[in-house]
Amino acid sequence: MDSVIKENVIKGGVINDGVIRDGVLAVARRGRTSAEALGYFRLALGLHYLAGLVTPETLDFKQIDRRYNRLIYQLIGGGHSITSVLQFMSGEKVVPVLECARFHAAFAQFCPGVPVATIPFLLSLNLGVAKNISRIDIGGPVLDWIERHTPAPASAPPASDA
Repeated sequence: MDSVIKENVIKGGVINDGVIRDGVLAVARRGRTSAEALGYFRLALGLHYLAGLVTPETLDFKQIDRRYNRLIYQLIGGGHSITSVLQFMSGEKVVPVLECARFHAAFAQFCPGVPVATIPFLLSLNLGVAKNISRIDIGGPVLDWIERHTPAPASAPPASDA
């Protein structure tokens, strides 16, 4: 997973804004209403952001946040930030987007640098950070969705008595 994300989203430690912008906008355009399009935008962008954090490299969060905030401002205007995107992703308003097959199909098509199969992992990463920062209980609809969509760990083969 790390290599796919790193190859397609981060080039030499710098966010590839054009790839993210084009993919996220294409996903957002699949929304049927302005509210749905905004939800698609927030989730797609937030998944890109979180995927970029999955790296062994040292990250400059101030620089990364600044670039994402600039991208958000350019695309949907003021009043939004990467922080508000991540908050949206940890609340119940994201669940209808997560449940929507159109979102998943569009995300798979237009954001191949972040595999759809990583969505539960990335959401759990976001919830973990939210829990550590705000000390809130992370139980709720997003955690329920993650648990329903996280594959069960493979069980070990039974030990032989040979």
